[in-house]
Amino acid sequence: MRVLLSGLLSSLLLCGVVVANDYVSNGGVTSLRGDTELNTQNSAAGLKSVVEQDKPYDADYVFQPPLIPHQIRHYEMSLNANKCLSCHSWKNARESGATKISVTHYEARDGQVLADVSPRRYFCLQCHVPQNEAAPLIENEYERVESLR
Repeated sequence: MRVLLSGLLSSLLLCGVVVANDYVSNGGVTSLRGDTELNTQNSAAGLKSVVEQDKPYDADYVFQPPLIPHQIRHYEMSLNANKCLSCHSWKNARESGATKISVTHYEARDGQVLADVSPRRYFCLQCHVPQNEAAPLIENEYERVESLR
């Protein structure tokens, strides 16, 4: 009897998994994933080309973190090293011709001025990103702030 019940229970669970797997769907909704069903996976899109330019990008809104105008692939960014600082630190910016990081990056949370980059500003990619040649994911009518045009 015990064997019969455990066999019956196992087959019911197996049927439930198979049936549930057949009914997983996105309900016909098209999203940024396209019309891919929820239980399948698209192949990854290829990497986009980074838009490189010689001068900094214009800001689109007040206090916008500057965009990165060059490739940063393979830049080391860890607790022990920050490749960005090899060009953008105040010490190296003049020699490298890079834009100096803002003085605000040398301020602690309580406003104290530090001799080196503040730990909360050390990981540049929290705020700064490179630009890629990619079509917008959704249509938009965004316009730059009037004072920055």
